[in-house]
Amino acid sequence: MSNTKLKNPLILSEQMCFSLYTTSRAITKKYAELLAHLNVTYPQYLTLLALWENDGMTVNELAQALEIEGATMTPLVQRMEKLGLVVRKRNSDDERRVNVVLTERGASLRGKAVSIPPAFGCAIGVSDVEAQAMITELKKIRDRLK
Repeated sequence: MSNTKLKNPLILSEQMCFSLYTTSRAITKKYAELLAHLNVTYPQYLTLLALWENDGMTVNELAQALEIEGATMTPLVQRMEKLGLVVRKRNSDDERRVNVVLTERGASLRGKAVSIPPAFGCAIGVSDVEAQAMITELKKIRDRLK
């Protein structure tokens, strides 16, 4: 029998899941501070990022891009529509599909949002190179879980 003491595998502070969870919550909180001047929430910001990259996506395409359920995406888009950031339009080729299109106001926020990523990197003390390495590793973990 070994003389080494067995480590307790159920210590909260030693759990990777707990570290990821608390870090995610801290990131969301920091983004809330950074996004205050845009008057958008973190999920709205992520939606805007997707639309700035590919305006006119369907609700389902947006949900896939954000890796959330369509049932979660619809109320998010509805709130953004009430804020005047997007409009929903029936697809002319297939009326069953609804496209989400940026309004002038939603598109104009892009210029103000350019400062957000570097401000976040500065807030957490991570360089662009370090951020890219972290993104790569997190994507590997996410892909292994799929």
